Amino acid sequence: MTVAFLLTTLVVVATPGAGVLFTLSAGLTGGHRAALLAAVSGALATLPHLVAAVTGLAALLHSSALAFDLIKYLGVGYLLWLALATLRERGAFTVVDDDGPGRPARQIIGSAVAMNLLNPKLTIFFVAFLPQFVDTGTPGALGRMLGLGAVFTATTLVVFVGYGLGAAAVRRRVLDRPRVADWLRRCFAGSFLGLGLLLARAEA
Repeated sequence: MTVAFLLTTLVVVATPGAGVLFTLSAGLTGGHRAALLAAVSGALATLPHLVAAVTGLAALLHSSALAFDLIKYLGVGYLLWLALATLRERGAFTVVDDDGPGRPARQIIGSAVAMNLLNPKLTIFFVAFLPQFVDTGTPGALGRMLGLGAVFTATTLVVFVGYGLGAAAVRRRVLDRPRVADWLRRCFAGSFLGLGLLLARAEA
């Protein structure tokens, strides 16, 4: 593992995407518990993409336009649904106590996992990213790729937790103001919509 790998991973993970936005939203509305659930679930959802990449499933997605488009449009549909739900569900942007009921844990976990699983670009990313730091022609290359992938997942977890807990720390000051809450809801909805449109334009 090199410094270049760690820096590249950090830049990729820290760049706001659907997972970051969802973790921020969970932290703002549900507090520390919801933020941690979203962060852990989103990070673990990268592992199936890693396994797909090292077992050759990514090659299928890359070579089959039908397979890639099927996963892609499922992801697009889910992001658009999140945008609509965020706009319509005003109650989602209200402050709840960490020990209060809040959103059900299974809903937070399901949404975080689905968001990352339905993004074929993550699998393609692993195919393009990991081989740059592993000599695939040497013995033990598979193990090294899995190890680097695990580091990527761990970095994702740390960054997501940071985003989520940071949002949870300021949620009362932000969401106790109705105008700010409305503005945030529109921003999150617009961001999910924009990410969905970007994913729709993605090529295998």
